[in-house]
Amino acid sequence: MERRLTHAGLTSRMRGGYLRRHVLSLADFETLAEKRLPRPLFGYVSGACEDNQSLHANRSAFSEYELRTRILVDVSTRTQECTLFGRTYSSPIGIAPMGVAALTAYRGDVVLAAAAQQANIPAIMSGWSLVPLEEVAEAAPDTWFQAYLSKDRAEMDALVDRVASAGLSTLVITVDTPAQANRENNVRVGFSSPLRPSLRLAWQGLSHPRWLFDVFVRTLMRQGMPHFENWHGGRGLPIISKRLNVDIAQRGHLTWDQVSAIRKRWQGRLILKGVLSGDDAAIACDRGVDGIIVSNHGGRQLDGAVAPLRVLPEIVSSFARGPVMIDSGVRRGTDVIKALSLGAACVFIGRPFNYAAAVGGAAGVTHAIDLMRQEISRDMAMMGVTSIHQLDPNCLYPISPGPCRA
Repeated sequence: MERRLTHAGLTSRMRGGYLRRHVLSLADFETLAEKRLPRPLFGYVSGACEDNQSLHANRSAFSEYELRTRILVDVSTRTQECTLFGRTYSSPIGIAPMGVAALTAYRGDVVLAAAAQQANIPAIMSGWSLVPLEEVAEAAPDTWFQAYLSKDRAEMDALVDRVASAGLSTLVITVDTPAQANRENNVRVGFSSPLRPSLRLAWQGLSHPRWLFDVFVRTLMRQGMPHFENWHGGRGLPIISKRLNVDIAQRGHLTWDQVSAIRKRWQGRLILKGVLSGDDAAIACDRGVDGIIVSNHGGRQLDGAVAPLRVLPEIVSSFARGPVMIDSGVRRGTDVIKALSLGAACVFIGRPFNYAAAVGGAAGVTHAIDLMRQEISRDMAMMGVTSIHQLDPNCLYPISPGPCRA
């Protein structure tokens, strides 16, 4: 496999058949993306913060459970459909929000959202995006929007109103970024916000010509210098603005009072992303929040933060108002099965879909979705499960001691 996943092979047979024959798991997309993307961009997507403890814990948490199986069950009519907020989706997976996706794939936010809508799974557009939310809403009107909120009330209200005007009905507020994370990895690989032109950065572009012309030059020619298009109510700063660091750093203002204010203003579905405490889940329920995404930001914020899977049962028991979802560390269909068994209503995946878009555009994202759906279907059959609603803690065998067991 490693010999096949070469840059030359990817260039000659990029899409469709090549992906189906040679990209057999989400991990294969990462191998290819590392070859295609400049080192600073790949390092930004793949990296976390400090010593990567949470990044690794997110994966290892899934290995703390094994799957119980039942035999001689007719699984020929099994279905993995799930329902969120009254809508039925084809699979219990979704695309998590990822910043600057339009730097790793041309118009990456549109690519991800449109592929998700075509596959009938949820997708969340990042507030740290380089494509106007209105363009994504036009291409995929069922997309959810994730917001980073300004400390200025007028700007906060303007963004909420803008999302509503675009016709998007689900607003996701990320609540685990009160300060800038210590992402030493970004410094080591040469990624910065704002981007700082340098000989090192120029060489990375020149040494990755397919990315340079397919993504960066194409973007400059058609859209101009990339801006953070959805930072507040209007167009945000360009990616090279020196003021960007100050703008990003001002996140410590968000409190429960702001959540209540948004709840009053926003008439659609309201979700909090980044909850890791049952106590906070209970408060969210009281404040009128419609859903929760249990997340530690993929290990990118607080190194050592608990893996979401470990606190999922606690949060499910504390939040009765709506669906509890999860992200961080999901790479296999068996991971999805384990999260659903512990009470998750849907499981979001981030980095692998970013890699898929970078490698194969819309065809890559579609193939990644298909891989996960096939794995989930196969896993259900092996377990003797005909519907995801049959998954519960009895389907799991915990093999490691811990305080957060179902």
